[in-house]
Amino acid sequence: MTTARLNAGYRARALQALRDEDFDVLVVGGGVVGAGAALDAASRGLSVALVEARDWAAGTSSRSSKLIHGGLRYLEQRDFGLVREALKERGLLLNRLAPHLVRPVPFLLPLQHRVWERGYIGAGVLLYDTMGGARALPRHRHLSRTTALEHAPGLRPDALTGAIQYFDAQVDDARHTMTIARTAAQHGAVALTRTRVERYVRESGTVTGAVLRDLESGQEIVTRAKRVINATGVWTDEMHRAAGTDGPFSVRSSKGVHILVPRERIDLATGLILRTEKSVLFVIPWERHWIIGTTDTAWDHDKAHPAASGADLDYLLERVNAVLREPLTRADVEGIYAGLRPLLAGTDDDTARLSREHAVAEPVPGLTVVAGGKYTTYRVMAADAVDHAAAGLGRAVSPSLTDKLPLVGAVGYHEMWQHRDAVAQRFQVPVGVVEHLLGRYGSHASEVLALVAEHAELAEPVPGAEGYRMAEVHYAVTHEGALHLEDVLTRRTRISIEDADRGLTAAPEVATLMGRLLGWDTERVHQEITFYTERVHAERRAQETADDATANAARLAAPDPVAAAH
Repeated sequence: MTTARLNAGYRARALQALRDEDFDVLVVGGGVVGAGAALDAASRGLSVALVEARDWAAGTSSRSSKLIHGGLRYLEQRDFGLVREALKERGLLLNRLAPHLVRPVPFLLPLQHRVWERGYIGAGVLLYDTMGGARALPRHRHLSRTTALEHAPGLRPDALTGAIQYFDAQVDDARHTMTIARTAAQHGAVALTRTRVERYVRESGTVTGAVLRDLESGQEIVTRAKRVINATGVWTDEMHRAAGTDGPFSVRSSKGVHILVPRERIDLATGLILRTEKSVLFVIPWERHWIIGTTDTAWDHDKAHPAASGADLDYLLERVNAVLREPLTRADVEGIYAGLRPLLAGTDDDTARLSREHAVAEPVPGLTVVAGGKYTTYRVMAADAVDHAAAGLGRAVSPSLTDKLPLVGAVGYHEMWQHRDAVAQRFQVPVGVVEHLLGRYGSHASEVLALVAEHAELAEPVPGAEGYRMAEVHYAVTHEGALHLEDVLTRRTRISIEDADRGLTAAPEVATLMGRLLGWDTERVHQEITFYTERVHAERRAQETADDATANAARLAAPDPVAAAH
């Protein structure tokens, strides 16, 4: 099991391995922390199985603000340790682990008070740089109002007295998480999506594995493991119940909603960070769009399909319009997504104040639970979880080395980027296509380009989503484990949030190509298109509602392709 091609053949072998092998570690949860734990354990020489009930990053890890950052606002809460740790991880991702997926982005922090605010916030940003921020990215700068408006002419002059510019980084979170899972597979982990834990197996009070269900076939599998790591985020409490125990901590869900508007609607040459009454609001450059977010409200409804309501939409528009020359309207919103943050429960009802720290515990022998934290520090969380689990194996296990381990596509990326003109000439495609692929696949862009060279029709743009090529759909199935239409349109690409029709134009041709590769009949192709179409319509209906309960009901009206299968 040493291939990074997560295709149908790999899946068949992996399912057999779950039946036949005894693993050192079974990791439950295919978000960024679970994938990170599988990579951490496999790279230490342990035998590892990683299972995910839906798709890589299907939950929180595909619905973040898509930032790799130190958490500037946590300095105000005096959470210096978290900021220092996150800044270190940011530097590793930018320079060593994932330079093809993580890139710098400038931010402007407008000031509204002439004296005290510049000193107060400036001191915080200086500390941010001093704690490690300036090791990987340029130092911050103080700007006058005139200079700030040159960078951000779309802001109202009366919205700021000056500004501070600083740098952070961004990532396509879903692709990054999937790439970690592929890297874990490259290092020997058995990695499977659409594989749900039905219950844990216990012997003499110790967790020794799990009963799994392959959601594609409906078959039940008993998998044995010396240690189990639960990295299921907002589903942590449910997994505690599956283990028949009360957890040492509880996890609450906080809903974060983001909207996407066209780049031309806001005249900026930089990202923005705006202070709000509860937290901060980001305006983040994202290809042809700006991402604006986020909200931070308690969510007590369906966890698989959190829904954005009209109230969420209005909140974001009201906050960003407070500083824009040309206000945005609902008609400007081309994409929207909602995700849930897993927060360690506290005594305060305000989820914006719950801990972003992570915790590792062993509620029952053999079961390690990791929860909380933030996306940027996933690798530290994963290493802590594996350290804890490995201590129970009864033998020496080497320390974590994932701080030195580049992800799939990182090695050779800089060289290919430097010679991208020659790569374009070799494969007879525009340089812009090569740049696009390098930013998504790193040095493995050559594998996507090889598909184009072999099958000329794969060079065609995806209908309705011309920024992507059909070769990327093909590659998503043959190398990246995509099993359903939504896997491609929502996570392997971001067509579902980047295009105004949310992928409805792309769906038929994408499903047809996937069907050829996965052996779908005409009925199955039609079913996949129908499921996706109904999901889009349900999300749009939810976004017209006034509150979370109504939005949740509207979203759940669409059938779930996984639930419908069995």
